[in-house]
Amino acid sequence: MVFTSLAFPVFYAVVFALYWLFGKEGQNRLVVVAGLVFYGWWDWRFAALLLVTTGVDFGVGLALEKEENERKRRAWVLLSLLTNLGVLATFKYFNFFADSFARFSALFGLHPSTVTLKVVLPMGISFYTFQALSYTIDVYRRELDTVHDPVRYFSFILFFPHLVAGPIVRARNLLDQFNRRRVFDPTTAPDALRQILWGFFIKVVIADNLADVVSLAYGDIGSTSGWQLLYATVCFGIQIYCDFAGYTHIAIGCARLLGIELMRNFAYPYFSRSIPEFWGRWHISLTRWFRSYVYLPLGGDRVAYRRWLLNILIVFLVSGLWHGANWTFVVWGLLHGFLYVAYVVAWPDSRRMAAQRPGGGSFAPSVSSFLQMALTFALTCLAWVFFRAASVTDALVILRKIASDVATTAPAFAYKQSAIWILVLFSIEWIQRDYENPLHLERFPRPVRWGLYYAFATIIFMFAPIHYTPFIYFQF
Repeated sequence: MVFTSLAFPVFYAVVFALYWLFGKEGQNRLVVVAGLVFYGWWDWRFAALLLVTTGVDFGVGLALEKEENERKRRAWVLLSLLTNLGVLATFKYFNFFADSFARFSALFGLHPSTVTLKVVLPMGISFYTFQALSYTIDVYRRELDTVHDPVRYFSFILFFPHLVAGPIVRARNLLDQFNRRRVFDPTTAPDALRQILWGFFIKVVIADNLADVVSLAYGDIGSTSGWQLLYATVCFGIQIYCDFAGYTHIAIGCARLLGIELMRNFAYPYFSRSIPEFWGRWHISLTRWFRSYVYLPLGGDRVAYRRWLLNILIVFLVSGLWHGANWTFVVWGLLHGFLYVAYVVAWPDSRRMAAQRPGGGSFAPSVSSFLQMALTFALTCLAWVFFRAASVTDALVILRKIASDVATTAPAFAYKQSAIWILVLFSIEWIQRDYENPLHLERFPRPVRWGLYYAFATIIFMFAPIHYTPFIYFQF
């Protein structure tokens, strides 16, 4: 089930109505059942797989609590790692590595027979795998108490608003919220509804309308001009942001209505003035996960200078692989890694810019801030070419056509009306960038606020595409 399906409003209304009839235990049981229905709506077999891996992690947590022998504790956490990463590797990476091995062998004149699997990738497997690992790893580190109540633990994994596309909330930040009875809070409900409204607006109005522009260009790169490919690449940068951030806003709003707080996942990333700042504002939950479970175990920045830079590159390499089983994602991750390293070497303070106001302190950006934001956006779009292209070869063809046409021909674009949505997005976000939710309009009179809310709702119904456009990050 997806948020933009016709079934979801009915499903959510039923869950919401039943949820407040129960105490803590009943609410948690309902969360588990609702999560299984939500996930199993797509394919019940993968809901069963999710139950198996979740059960293993719950059992590992109990075993870690009882075991004092460090060698045996390592064996237990290794069981969790092998189970979760093994399932992830089988469904997501087996064919990728098999094909890559065959191609590498062919370079030496070898042609080994390889086996590929005809399997469907379980929706959101990378997200709930990382969330589950945060529990067993933290229990192993003795940074988190073991959960003895299976319903509470399964609620943590199966909480449907963030089950398939995050935010990836660490166990220590979410488990305690399932240890109390949630009470409906009328003071937070309006903001939750506004966040849901904004999420639907940027997903179905902006992202889905830009999707056709991107698909037409990237689906036929041979006959598409370099200028149009450049325009489509910019549109894709906006599409993937609105698609993913839209899902996150809806998830956070739906969770808040049920008395659960999820972490912020996007903080106006396209107003970043450097690549390090971009990664402090883009997919924040994943960035923090990699920091806690990959970067810091490698030594973080508490190692020799060159080793520190290598640690950064390793994190971005793993991040690229996390996003997809294709060399395009590996290149995308490494490109961001090298850009990140270049920035921190040349401009060390860029690492701390995500803590500042997006785009700078003044209402109108200074010339230097504007140029920094423009350069950062251009670099992220350069990397998006590899993310969106079908292959590394296609990505290089696209970049070559863009460079050639921009240098030798006059600008020529199709579907220029789509730029209106990009302008609308950037204008609203820039004005509202002091707030986590761009529809936080409390400073305006009530008639103005409600007029804007109705306007956004009307625009959603008027401009939402007739055909369904899946969330991009569901494939990860």
